[in-house]
Amino acid sequence: MKEYMDPIFDQFEQGKVSTEYVLKELANKKPKESNPNYCDMKESKALEELNDLIGLKDVKEIVEEILAVVMIQKIRKESGLKHEPLVSHMIFKGNPGTGKTTVARLIGQIFSDIQLLEKGHIIEVERADLVGEYIGHTAVKVREHIRKALGGVMFIDEAYSLCRGGKKDFGKEAIDALVKGMEDYKEQFILILAGYTDEMDDFLRTNPGLKSRFPIHIDFPDYTLEDLLKIAEVMLEDREYTISIGAKEKLTNILKKHTKQGDIYSGNARLVRNIVEKSIRKQALRLKTTKKFTRSDLITLKKQDVMEGEENV
Repeated sequence: MKEYMDPIFDQFEQGKVSTEYVLKELANKKPKESNPNYCDMKESKALEELNDLIGLKDVKEIVEEILAVVMIQKIRKESGLKHEPLVSHMIFKGNPGTGKTTVARLIGQIFSDIQLLEKGHIIEVERADLVGEYIGHTAVKVREHIRKALGGVMFIDEAYSLCRGGKKDFGKEAIDALVKGMEDYKEQFILILAGYTDEMDDFLRTNPGLKSRFPIHIDFPDYTLEDLLKIAEVMLEDREYTISIGAKEKLTNILKKHTKQGDIYSGNARLVRNIVEKSIRKQALRLKTTKKFTRSDLITLKKQDVMEGEENV
């Protein structure tokens, strides 16, 4: 492997190129029959999509580190060196609308692309899908969903709700069954638990063996004002809309007000999406009443279209 890819890995070790670059180079280079150490890793379009997401700098860096470990361990294995299987179960912490579900979906695809997961699909479940109504029912439900997730990702949002049912609740049984499933199917699927930061910290203390089984903890911070404006621009562009100068100023002021409030919905993409969709509806209503409009009118949101108030949240 060293002989075959020496210049690329020299650059990687010196921090001059990213993991994504190395993956692309590995995908583009054809192995020589005489080279038994060749490591086949496909180019990942999902990784490109992740890196194209607005913000999430720390998230992208951690994913980069994970991919680097996967890549090097795979190369060590092909080179006859000692290598450790990567335990990739994860905890995602952050407010709603900060990209947790989006990143979970992409991680499944990325890990499939680099052959760490067989399929890369995602199974999204919640408390009601896992917690049964009588003794023994919960373990059966958990095992069923784990089987569906094999080869991919099981994503549980608001995972802390599993331990909120009281003494007669079977949520604790669900947690125990998840822990057993993680042990039984160590490298066959990835479990991602997500939720608010404080609630997730409390949740991990409910089971002594739980926290140690999640070596990867990723914090999803609220988006900055600049990030939220970029997200709005991307959403509008995807829908083939533009925004007037006055409308952009009004949108900026609305977002600035919400980000200063400091509540759980203040700095997230969900807030932006709701404002954009409400504004598009408002523009449609305005155009309907005018009856005559140009192509420019159809694609332009004006100041009066951008709505402010709690209805946008």
